[in-house]
Amino acid sequence: MLSQPGRRAVLRAASLGATGALAAGLTAACGPGRPATAPATAPTTPPPGPARPDRAAPAAPAGPRRFAGQPVEIGHGPRDRPRVALTFHGNGDPATGRAVLAEAERAGARVTVLAIGTWLDAHPDMARRILDGGHELGNHTQRHLGINDMPEAEAYAEITGCAQRLKRLTGSIGTFFRPSQTQYATPLVQELAQRVGYPHVLSYDVDSLDFTSPGAAAVIRNVTGTIQRGSVVSLHFGYADTVDAMPPLLEELARRKLRAVTTTELLTP
Repeated sequence: MLSQPGRRAVLRAASLGATGALAAGLTAACGPGRPATAPATAPTTPPPGPARPDRAAPAAPAGPRRFAGQPVEIGHGPRDRPRVALTFHGNGDPATGRAVLAEAERAGARVTVLAIGTWLDAHPDMARRILDGGHELGNHTQRHLGINDMPEAEAYAEITGCAQRLKRLTGSIGTFFRPSQTQYATPLVQELAQRVGYPHVLSYDVDSLDFTSPGAAAVIRNVTGTIQRGSVVSLHFGYADTVDAMPPLLEELARRKLRAVTTTELLTP
């Protein structure tokens, strides 16, 4: 995790190179499941406070909803409000996921996590960790394979497999579906997602390219070089560069008066 001076240095380096990120930002989609360049350690959890018997129970997890005026495949939200959505592919070492969530919460940000079914099988506690932090949880297929190239039955099984796991763990199939190994879903995959219960497929208009492990400064450049009001940003759990990029990235968004919210908040008037 970067120290405060280190964060400032990374942010300065990112700002100097922001224009160089424009060419690469939108070409890559889901990255392969390569390991992080260095292990990331989740922040130390403070000792628990006194028991609070009157504490309210967690709110029921949100389910899919239709947003009037939005296409089936959503790439960004309204451009007239100072909000952005940081969306994460839920996969990889859960320690990096917890660290990303902790950094977001420290800055008052809320994110959207599109989880892979096999990852939920291996780390079922992460579903509740995401929701308990006030974040949003969705479906990123069961095995994270190239869904656009699959026969109809196999693609349908990929969507339903993850939806079933989300339902079992949280009581909801999640808010959005994002196709795997692609930025955009084919018409068939869009239709299959709607059949499962997702009115919208979630794409993005800003690609951080963090799955290539380019360094924290490059991750920040890739985001800040193209982000604007209403943007949906593609990021990943499982990469140390992403954890290190979070504090200075959130600082820069705040400087630009852009608020990081869940995708549902982004699209809600």
